[in-house]
Amino acid sequence: MGLFSGQFSNVVEWEEFREDMIFYKWHNNEIKKGSKLIIRPGQDAVFLFNGKIEGIFKDEGDYDIESEIIPFLSTLKGFKFGFNSGMRAEVLFINTKEFTVKWGTKSAINIPTPQLPGGMPIRANGTFNFKVNDYVKLIDKIAGVKDSYLVDDVKLRITAVLDQLLMKWIVKEGKDMFNLQSNSFDIGNGLKTDLDMQIFDTGITITGLSIMSFTYPEEIQNMINKTASHSMIGDMGKFQQAAMTEGISTGKVSGGGAAADMAGMMMGMQMAGQMMQNMNMGGVLPNSTMAGNQPAENGQKPNFCPNCGQKTGEANFCPNCGQKLT
Repeated sequence: MGLFSGQFSNVVEWEEFREDMIFYKWHNNEIKKGSKLIIRPGQDAVFLFNGKIEGIFKDEGDYDIESEIIPFLSTLKGFKFGFNSGMRAEVLFINTKEFTVKWGTKSAINIPTPQLPGGMPIRANGTFNFKVNDYVKLIDKIAGVKDSYLVDDVKLRITAVLDQLLMKWIVKEGKDMFNLQSNSFDIGNGLKTDLDMQIFDTGITITGLSIMSFTYPEEIQNMINKTASHSMIGDMGKFQQAAMTEGISTGKVSGGGAAADMAGMMMGMQMAGQMMQNMNMGGVLPNSTMAGNQPAENGQKPNFCPNCGQKTGEANFCPNCGQKLT
């Protein structure tokens, strides 16, 4: 037996592991005496006999099939290897990780809205997550007839119904067509539930779904941006002043023509008016804007020097310029 054992043995493993492969089926004519099973991190190994599950092995490592695997198989636990014969079985390796997939609407979705008779065309994009959760259903619906299964296969099935379901959840609760992003969490949760039902029978479950953004037609997006900017400005007068100043400083209002002159005049008048208002409110000139610079009447000393504007106090002459104050 020892002379021929190397000739008959084989290694049962997922040799060409791919991150985007959900499962891989190992099958040969026979599993020979002395064969080993190798389970790597992130893999489960499912032994199949006549299309039915015989045993599921989840711990990573190297195992002698005859002594460490067969004793735990359902109907093959008493199997004995012959000299020229082996065990006819298949081994399904399943990728146990959670997959993340990017998605996007295949075309614009026309959402019914009173403002637009033909509906508002909206696109959306985001990610969804899934993993295998039921090996029996997976084998019954997919692995029974396929040797491998890719993430793209799941994505194809999801995107086939995603647009229709997305429209359902946008319309369902009368969401604000112009503010969908604020409702993206609720829409995403509803969409996740429906997509999970779509692939429930395959043994795969949707573990998460997020909507990154909604995209409107360019004209609608410009209108939304303008409305948002107006609401943020608040005081349109200050906004116009700032816009005018920016236009002159950047050269957008230039050339020395009538437009530039008028803009400069308006800005100067507005600035002067604002300065006068601030001075009056501050109490610097309580009676009038020029009251402090007028000569004293009725023999009273002025509060401010009529020559230089310096505050006078009780002195008869200005402490700054020497002007007589009486």
